[in-house]
Amino acid sequence: MKSHARVVVIGGGVVGCSVLYHLTKFGWTDVVLLERSELTSGSTWHAAGGMHTINGDPNVAKLQKYTVELYKEIEEYSGQDIGLHMTSGLMLAATKERFDWMKSLLAKGKYAGGEATLISAQEAYEMMPLLDPKQFVGAVFDPHEGHLDPYGTTHAYAKSAKKNGAEIYLHTKVEDLVQLEDGTWRVITNKGEIRAEHVVNAAGLWAREVGRMVGLELPVLAMEHMYLITEDMPEVIEFNNTTGKELMHCVDFDGEIYIRQERNGMLMGTYEKDCRPWSPIETPWTFGHELLAEDLERITNELEIGFRHFPAFNNAGIKKIINGPFTFSPDGNPLVGPVRGMTNFWSACAVMAGFSQGGGVGLALAQWIIEGDPGFDVFAMDVCRYGDYATLAYTNAKVRENYSRRFSIRYPNEELPAARPLLTTPIYDKLKEAGAVFGASYGLETPLWFAPEGVEDKFSWRRSTDFEAVGREAKAVRESVGLMETSGFAKYMVSGEGARDWLDHMLACKLPEVGRMALAPMLNEAGKLIGDFTVANLDDEDFLVIGSGIAEDYHMRWFESHLPEDGSVDVEALNLSLVGLSIAGPKSRDVLAKLTHLDVSDAALPFMAIREMDLGMAPVMLGRVSYTGDLGYEIWMRPEYQRYVFEALMEAGAEFGISLFGLRALNALRLEKSFGSWSREYRPLYGPLEAGLSRFVALKKEASFIGKQAAMEEKLSGGALRLRTFIVDAKDADVIGDEPISYKGEVRGWVTSGGFAHPSGVSVAIGYVPKEIADEIEGWSVEILGEILPARLQPQSLFDANGSRMRN
Repeated sequence: MKSHARVVVIGGGVVGCSVLYHLTKFGWTDVVLLERSELTSGSTWHAAGGMHTINGDPNVAKLQKYTVELYKEIEEYSGQDIGLHMTSGLMLAATKERFDWMKSLLAKGKYAGGEATLISAQEAYEMMPLLDPKQFVGAVFDPHEGHLDPYGTTHAYAKSAKKNGAEIYLHTKVEDLVQLEDGTWRVITNKGEIRAEHVVNAAGLWAREVGRMVGLELPVLAMEHMYLITEDMPEVIEFNNTTGKELMHCVDFDGEIYIRQERNGMLMGTYEKDCRPWSPIETPWTFGHELLAEDLERITNELEIGFRHFPAFNNAGIKKIINGPFTFSPDGNPLVGPVRGMTNFWSACAVMAGFSQGGGVGLALAQWIIEGDPGFDVFAMDVCRYGDYATLAYTNAKVRENYSRRFSIRYPNEELPAARPLLTTPIYDKLKEAGAVFGASYGLETPLWFAPEGVEDKFSWRRSTDFEAVGREAKAVRESVGLMETSGFAKYMVSGEGARDWLDHMLACKLPEVGRMALAPMLNEAGKLIGDFTVANLDDEDFLVIGSGIAEDYHMRWFESHLPEDGSVDVEALNLSLVGLSIAGPKSRDVLAKLTHLDVSDAALPFMAIREMDLGMAPVMLGRVSYTGDLGYEIWMRPEYQRYVFEALMEAGAEFGISLFGLRALNALRLEKSFGSWSREYRPLYGPLEAGLSRFVALKKEASFIGKQAAMEEKLSGGALRLRTFIVDAKDADVIGDEPISYKGEVRGWVTSGGFAHPSGVSVAIGYVPKEIADEIEGWSVEILGEILPARLQPQSLFDANGSRMRN
């Protein structure tokens, strides 16, 4: 075994071998893979081997498409047969609600060149005669589905990597990981030690244990997963002989099963409600090429539906039952990327759909290691999308929920209940008493809307029971004053003698003077948006930075990796040690004035000013800014003061009819101003010019901020896209994101977010379109739930186009 390597990959499953191969594909040949047993020893060897390109996140779908297209390449390059069967596939809908979901899913793929099509139940039956068309209302046909041999595919990756110069050591168990002062790693194994610059945790079932070697508790859990293989079925043999084809894959979401042909029989698997975690605390190192005990009784309900939907199974004998563990994260997506707070320690685990996503994960991670960027927007898979709240018990509860709902509909207005409530603020009970319907964001309970007595949230793809209540909340803000909680925002304190110069390098904006705030885009080296903040200058050595709550770990990883070594700058994520409230609307200044003796007029407290002051008896930081686009104030305080400040504001606002409002009303209000949001409009796919943020990028400032050169080049070239707002002739449903935007009948762009702008009474879609047609007013349409609806470009904001309400 060699003593030094540039990269050590731990784990010989399909993901680890994919990472190894892609590193060599890009020229890094001094790389090693360590496997405690044989290749495929964890979950890979007993996987069903299915693959598909469709995914609810279009960015993940691109990686899946890459994975499927890669297979022929690695088969030819390695000379290893991977048992590739491109059979095509069906996604079946047994209910109207499921069919609506499929229409939405299908639309997302249109601007990415997807070839899937919507078909009737009868057409599905003609393609796949084992199903009963009376049980379904429709289906999606996808030509890019199939299955392969897990063993052969993994070895094809491994052989390709070795052909490029990589080395693989089997029966080599990693026993400890120690990082030295120079940042390199001691990888200590049962056969000796390797020094490495980078370590990749692709340990699959043992990823949690490898993480613990460096003090990391990854949010990953293995679940038992069962599928059965039938004896030979005459219906299968007849179809093969008659058509010369294999039977295609089918995913029956409402039956919570999937099926495909296996030799002359069929394979049927299920994600059952009565699910079971496997080794929830610690994975035994002795586990290998073994299966778990069969437990057909546990999946009886799902099999009954499957046999009803596919009647031929009623006459089929069962040849084999496979029950093996697969790893999942709390939301079912992989955990990929650099681990915050560590130098060159990388995660590539919880890739449950390894044969749909393994190639894409390997590509993204290899590029991330080599280039410092994954080359894609992979936030949905980023290991840093979770924070410290994702404990072992939290992970157990959320993974079980996710597994049992894997084939269930997740409605756009549905909030899942497992592991809740976890994080709450001091006014949680007050908001709940007022009818708050909460969502969980980054572990924190956050009010979405306030339900009148007797009204409950009903989940739907269309406008639901919250519609009228959200409308009242939004209109109350525009007409008088509203109050919402803002504790879910991420808050960072940047301090030290080098704070100003460091922020000037990190952020693309012109930094504000003391007592002022500024909108602050943050770019990567390629000039793409990786952050959207408000930065407040408290005293030139202390800056308060406010951003998206879901990106806290993501942004802290970036901040910490760029800190100067001289200790002149300190960055602290304040979490819930600083909580917030916001008041907004034309009467918000009147409410504020009742709680302080200070002058809060526009002259004394102008737009984008920030002050430390007392509200009643409570010390707060008050900034004159609001995401509603109206006159408004954000109020930040220590948690012990929040209840007092909340009650004081409600009492002071009573004479003005102050109303509580939640995130859904805030969405309606920001749409009227065409304000973008992180992870939708602002993400590493777009430059600031394309996103409409170029006025906040200070290209002329002296500081050489990250991405400056790329931003200058974007300005010269004009970029490729423009973010635009559209008014849609919607009926009973609004966009939620990723719907296609067409111009003169041709798909030319995509929706990033939208909804109903209640005060203006219109349905709004925000999205990106090519710059060449970005100022055309007419000729647009947007697809919502399979229906092509006329749309019109909205060239200026619907509300307060000149910003007078917000600024005066």
